[in-house]
Amino acid sequence: MSDFIFSDCDLTLQTAQSITNTALKGADDGELFVERGVSESLTFDDGRLKTANFDTSRGFGLRCVAGETTGFAQGTDMTEAALRRALEAVSLAKAGYEAPHPLMPAPQRTNVKLYPDIDPVAEPEFGPKVELLQTIDAYCRAKDPHVVQASISLSANRRAISILRSGDERYDDIRPLVRLSISVTVEKDGKRENGYAGTGGRASYTDFIGEENWQALADEAIRGALVNIRAVPAPAGTMDVVLGPGWPGVLLHEAIGHGLEGDFNRKGTSAFSGMVGDRIAAKGVTVVDDGTLAGKRGSLTIDDEG
Repeated sequence: MSDFIFSDCDLTLQTAQSITNTALKGADDGELFVERGVSESLTFDDGRLKTANFDTSRGFGLRCVAGETTGFAQGTDMTEAALRRALEAVSLAKAGYEAPHPLMPAPQRTNVKLYPDIDPVAEPEFGPKVELLQTIDAYCRAKDPHVVQASISLSANRRAISILRSGDERYDDIRPLVRLSISVTVEKDGKRENGYAGTGGRASYTDFIGEENWQALADEAIRGALVNIRAVPAPAGTMDVVLGPGWPGVLLHEAIGHGLEGDFNRKGTSAFSGMVGDRIAAKGVTVVDDGTLAGKRGSLTIDDEG
């Protein structure tokens, strides 16, 4: 079996590992991060296929940590020459530094795979995807006479990463991701409103595009639009807001998430520095961010996002 990460490029695994070993010799920590991705998106709007995009990407990032100094270099040219230039750049972080201890140990393997090794971009093929969009569009328009517009999109990507560490340590992860989104516009008595519903995750399209699944999404989008068209203006002023699990977590992230990140707390620049174990929210408020749920959009078998 060919190595998906290093196939079709001038850089071999053996050369990449050798350069990584050189970059991390005498350092406290670091790695070579290599990524290869394929993505596709289709949008059906105004009763026709409006956009169809296909992209590929590939690149690397080399990191060397020496004390409080971090050397980092990245590139999209997957060649030995490009990686050696990166080696020269990150090695400056080690100038005059003597590591007080050996390189940080490699992360512990959990052997837990949270999603299958599949390519949702390749299957199903382009034709059946377009036919599905047409079918959903026709369903939305026939479902309710007030529907005047429908916009449906399918998107998928396959992201493969490889992390090389000193001592021939290698960690691989292949991450599929799909999404189906349906937006409708309804009109009544000269007033127009929109409704939206979507689904997706780290799985194949077949887990989300079955008729019972997309019809439920279309019905929810239409229901939301009809609710909006009957809605009255919300009262002004300060009021309590209840956030459910899921996407409302984005609001929490923007409000306090960055202040809870480890590097800001380590440097003492966060408002939450030194407050480990203290309550920072009202009584009864519990927040759990679990990235280990199988097949979920934000889950990662290898957490390289931290």
